[in-house]
Amino acid sequence: MPDLIGTWRLVGAVAHDSEGRPLPLPYGPEAIGRIVFTTDRRMMAALSDGRANLPAGTKREYGGYCGDYTFDGTTLTTAVDAAPNPALVGTVQTRGVRFEGERMILRPPPREIEGAIHHRELTWERISRI
Repeated sequence: MPDLIGTWRLVGAVAHDSEGRPLPLPYGPEAIGRIVFTTDRRMMAALSDGRANLPAGTKREYGGYCGDYTFDGTTLTTAVDAAPNPALVGTVQTRGVRFEGERMILRPPPREIEGAIHHRELTWERISRI
């Protein structure tokens, strides 16, 4: 089974609708993010639009949470115990996982954003091992 342990840097984020048409980039054109997975099965993730100045009327997208996790080789499940969004605390977050070479691709479940169903893929590159 692939090893998740360490710190990962977001290197790409894409979204498409249910028909496969591209949607605006998650976290903007300069997305930044980190995920840390520890040996004691704790994880922490933080993602944001990395632009210093956003165009007028643009809302900065930010996401993050932490908690205990399990990983079975294809599915990452996290029992969220802290998050900036209080609605996430106490939930279980599930992500599909696949690896392409040294990169990890996480797929959250589809969700509705501004009337469109978004299917996202976030690509991560390990930057350190614990």
